[in-house]
Amino acid sequence: MDTQLKFDVPHHLYPFEHRFADLGNGIEMHYVDEGEGETLLMLHGNPSWSFLYRKMILRLRENFRCVAPDYPGFGLTEAPPGYGFTPGEHSENIERFVDKLGLRDVTFVVQDWGGPVGLGLAGRRPELAKRFVIGNTWAWPLVGQRRFEVFSWLMGGPIGRTMAYLFNGVARFFFKEGLAHRPEKEILGMYLAPFRRRVDRKQTSISPRQLIKAADYLGVVEKGLEQIKDRPIFLPWGVKDFAFQEPERQRFEETFPDHKTLLLDASHFWQEDAGEEAADAIGEWITQHD
Repeated sequence: MDTQLKFDVPHHLYPFEHRFADLGNGIEMHYVDEGEGETLLMLHGNPSWSFLYRKMILRLRENFRCVAPDYPGFGLTEAPPGYGFTPGEHSENIERFVDKLGLRDVTFVVQDWGGPVGLGLAGRRPELAKRFVIGNTWAWPLVGQRRFEVFSWLMGGPIGRTMAYLFNGVARFFFKEGLAHRPEKEILGMYLAPFRRRVDRKQTSISPRQLIKAADYLGVVEKGLEQIKDRPIFLPWGVKDFAFQEPERQRFEETFPDHKTLLLDASHFWQEDAGEEAADAIGEWITQHD
C-alpha cells in the first residue's frame, strides 16, 4: 500500500515491506508481514514499535509467518483524534487487526504492554490462540505493589509528562535503562524516531500511568487467563530487567503448567539485547510442540 511514512526508515535497518491495514475506525495500522507458515503475532509495548522485533523476524521468517503491528501513536501508525492510548483501546484495535487479516491458530509473542494487550485479546477470544511466547511482562493488576505505584506516578505524572514533552525524556529513560547492551546510535535513533515531535510524545507517559490506572482492565485480563492457561508457553526472560523480574516470571510459570523458560543475558527489551538467541530457541520450541 502506497502510504506516506511519518518518518524515514532506512531499509538496511528494517528490510521489510511496509503494510497498512484499514481497521474501519479511522486507524490505518502499520505492520510487517513476513514469511509463511504458522503465524507469530509479535506485540510490542511502550515506547517501542515493530522495529523491536526485526532481529527475530529476520531469523524466523524462513519457517514462520511473522506479523508485527504498531499500535496507534507508536511506530508508523498514526493515532486518530481523541485516542486515549490505553491498553484496552490497543487490545480492541489488535482484535480488529487480527480479524481484518483473518489470523487464526496464532502464537502470541508478547512483552511489556504487549502482555496485557495480547493476553487480554486471547482471554476474550481463546479460539484464536494456539500458544504463547511471554517475556518480561505481566497480566494482572499492580495496585498495592509499591515499586510499580511509585514508577507509575513518577513517569506517568507531572514529572513524566514534562520530561516527555521537553526532551522525549520518558522514551530516552526506557531505552537507557531497558537495554543491557547499548545499541549503535542509528539503532537508538530508530527507537526514538516516532516521538521526535513534541505533539507525538504524550503516549510515552500515558502508558506508565496506566500501570495503576488501568487496574480494572488488568483485572479482566487476569480473569481471562483461565481461558488460556492450558496452552503451552515459552518464557524468554531478560534477567537484567529493571521492571519485570523473577516474581512476574514465576507467576506465569505457576499459571501455565505447560511452560518452558529461557533466562537471557538481557534487560527489558530482550528482543534487542538477545533477539537472535531468543528467535532460535522459539523456533526450536514450536517445532517440538507440533
